[in-house]
Formats: sequence, structure tokens, C-alpha cells
Amino acid sequence: MTSEPASSLWQQTCQENTAFPEFTGEAEADLVVIGGGYTGCSAALQAAEMGATVQLIEAAEIGSGGSGRNVGLVNAGLWLPPEDINAELGAVSGNRLSALLSGAPQRVFSLIEKHRIQCEPAHTGTLHCAHAPAGLKDLQRRHAQLTAIGAPVELLDRDEAVRRTGSAAVHGALFDPRAGTIQPLAYVRGLARAAAAAGAQLHSHSPAAAISRGGSSWHVSTPKGSIRAKHLIMATNAYARDITGYQTPQVIPVHYFQAATDPLPAALLEKILPGKEGCWDTALVMSSWRLDQAGRLVIGGMGALNHCGSALHRNWLPRKLAALYPELKDMPLRSHWHGRIAMTTEHLPKILDLNGGLACFGYSGRGIGPGTLFGAAMAETLLTSDRSRLPVPPSHGHAIPFASLRSTYYETGAALTHLVSNR
Repeated sequence: MTSEPASSLWQQTCQENTAFPEFTGEAEADLVVIGGGYTGCSAALQAAEMGATVQLIEAAEIGSGGSGRNVGLVNAGLWLPPEDINAELGAVSGNRLSALLSGAPQRVFSLIEKHRIQCEPAHTGTLHCAHAPAGLKDLQRRHAQLTAIGAPVELLDRDEAVRRTGSAAVHGALFDPRAGTIQPLAYVRGLARAAAAAGAQLHSHSPAAAISRGGSSWHVSTPKGSIRAKHLIMATNAYARDITGYQTPQVIPVHYFQAATDPLPAALLEKILPGKEGCWDTALVMSSWRLDQAGRLVIGGMGALNHCGSALHRNWLPRKLAALYPELKDMPLRSHWHGRIAMTTEHLPKILDLNGGLACFGYSGRGIGPGTLFGAAMAETLLTSDRSRLPVPPSHGHAIPFASLRSTYYETGAALTHLVSNR
């Protein structure tokens, strides 16, 4: 992969724009956080509110990685349904994780309200849509598993799903009232602003160059300074850079691209997603769509826009839009962008024990709720020495065989799917 698109709808419409200085000189802190996305900013906020001194360093701008390129769906769980989570973690740890993630959207929307984050929050639920009759079987399975653990989800038949989405292309849907949508870049920048207001020191354009552990403290060097801290959190996820003294955990990098229409006329907004739910589908190569506050339809699918198949992805988008909403077939799409997802083999987030520090990664496309939850939990754990606060048990190592080949598989599969659908 080469450079990624610099502009996106989220950058153009972001109402949270606090600037943070480059780190220079020397500093000491209770906690140093590397990475300015959902996880890192949530950790910094939590630690600062607990009275700790915090230094957060970000290699680029706050939210410049996956957090600022997200679809903006605040989901109440992971991509995996509960029984699949339990199969990987065991019933005790799996049930606990599902219960914690069930409350993640409320945590997000409560933070938004508490800190008055200007991020277009719409706590109106999400619709997981059956892309074909066969997709309804997957939704039925998920519905059964979710209701078994007390989730207030509702399985919608085709007629109701068509009414809720305004699209005759869906064949049923799973409605989750716990979830919602946000402007994802504005949310992470709002978290950063709140962390700074609580006393954390945040720095942009300050990449970690090297880290080391000596005695009871961490030493982190940047191009223009150094930080010594008792605790460390690595929160770089899919946008990790090479750091001397740190072996970046392997992930499968998967990409997702999006574009947006102009604001839709009022007459169309009465029909298209009148309840303002965010949507994604059951297709093997998933796509998503939602409205922003101004009434733009934001639509996306798997793939990168700097890949050799990027033309296929760009050509597929208007066809997908027309298939969902024929009345939008001539609507131009603007502000194409993409982001990188850190996927693990099990589609589960991981926490690594760094002996006085923690690293978290692998949200597998579900970064907003889990990132907010995991970041705060890691900060609490390090400051209290209470590991029972972690959402998943930490491990001491992580590897994914043939990670780059798996990434190529996903990207090629998305391109081929879009090629076939463009014919």
C-alpha cells in the first residue's frame, strides 16, 4: 500500500478541531499512551479523571488513523455472535465480554453528552440487513443467540425492513436499539479535548521512535524529546509504525472505502432511512450505508482506493447505490476515502501483557464501542493493578501466520466481487 486519501467527508464536516502541540523536551508521567485513536484517547481521559498524570503521543493528527475513517456505527458487540465468542474465549470470559460490549454504546453516548462532543450523535439503533433471502438465516441465528443473553434485538421481516430502510433490496433485518451512529472523527477529537480538559497532555506529530523498560519505568523517545512513565499503553491498532524496542503484533490489514452523496431532498429523507438507523448487510463482501446529520447518504464497502482494484471499487459504488435506491441512480458521490482495519484470525480484539504496560489491537471493524471500552479498562487496570477490569484476559504473545497473504486474499476477493457486480 502507498499513500491514502487525505480528505474525507468526516474531515470536511468535523466540528471538533482542538489542536495539540508536538512533544518536545522531557517529561515524567504515571501513564504514557502511544496512539491518538478511540482506544488511546479513552485511556487518557479515564486515567486523567482518576488523577493520574498522562502523556499521549500521536504520530500524525488525533484521529488520523482508523478512528477518523470509520463508518460511524456505534455497535453493541463484535462481528462475531455470542456463541462464537464463547467458542474462542470460553463461556465465562465470553459471556462477560458480550455483557460489557452490550453497554458500550451507552458508554459512548454518555461520554458524548457529558463532554458535549459535537459529533452528530444519533442513538437510533442499527439495522443488520439481509442482502438476499439466504442472509436471513444468518440474522435468525444471530437473533436467537443475542436474545438468549438478554439483548433487546428485534428480527424484522422483509416488509418491515423495506419500510425502515426505504430499500426494496433488503430481505429482512436485525434491529438493535442499543446502537446508533456518530461522526467518527469528531467523536475521537472530542474525547481528546475532554482528556486534555481533565489534565492529560496530548501531542500530535510526535511519533514514538523507541521504547524501553528499565527498572519500574518505561522510557519512550520521540524525534524531539523523551518521556519516562510508570505505565504504558500501546494503542496504535491498524496504524502501527515501526518502533525500536517494540515488536508490533501481527494483524491482517483489511481496508474499507466510503463516499457520500450531497444532502438528499426532504421528500427522499421521508422515505430513505426515516428512523436514521445505520445499516450494514450480510454479504460476504460487506457493504454499509447511513445518513449523516445533513442528510447525506454515506455508503461503503470492503477494499482500498490505492489498490490496483480501486477503479473497480469506485465503479461499484454508484451501482450499489442504485441497487439500494433506484431514485438515487444519478446522484453523484463525493469525497471518496478509505481506512485500514486490524483483523485477527478469531475476529476478536486482543490485549497483550507488556510487563508494566498493555497493548490492544484487532477490533476487526468494530472500533468505536470496543475501543472506548478497552482504552478506559486498560487505564483502570494499570492504575489500580486490578486485572479483573480487563474485558478479555491478556496474553503474552500474538502471531498470525501468513498475515500479508490473508490481506491480499481479502483485497482480491473484494475487487473480484465488485468486478462481477459491475458487469
